[in-house]
Amino acid sequence: MSEGQIIELLQQAMLNVIMLSAPMLGLGLIVGLAVSVFQATTQIQEQTLSFVPKIVSVLVAIIVFGPWILNTIVDYTQDLFMNLNKFIQ
Repeated sequence: MSEGQIIELLQQAMLNVIMLSAPMLGLGLIVGLAVSVFQATTQIQEQTLSFVPKIVSVLVAIIVFGPWILNTIVDYTQDLFMNLNKFIQ
């Protein structure tokens, strides 16, 4: 296995990690920003108010994007095992 093949595998793995985590992180970011603006305008300084909506939004994102995430992981794993001979030689 050459260095180029190892780098290619790592690039594909990192790209998949970024793609698969983006929906949850993006939704958490948007909800967190909205809650922060709401807290700033109403001057409510309750700590739990910022965490609960973010947790719920991330769980909803996992439920909504779960099938896509699973399909992407399965496709990547199948592709990895199908091309295993290319990487071992």
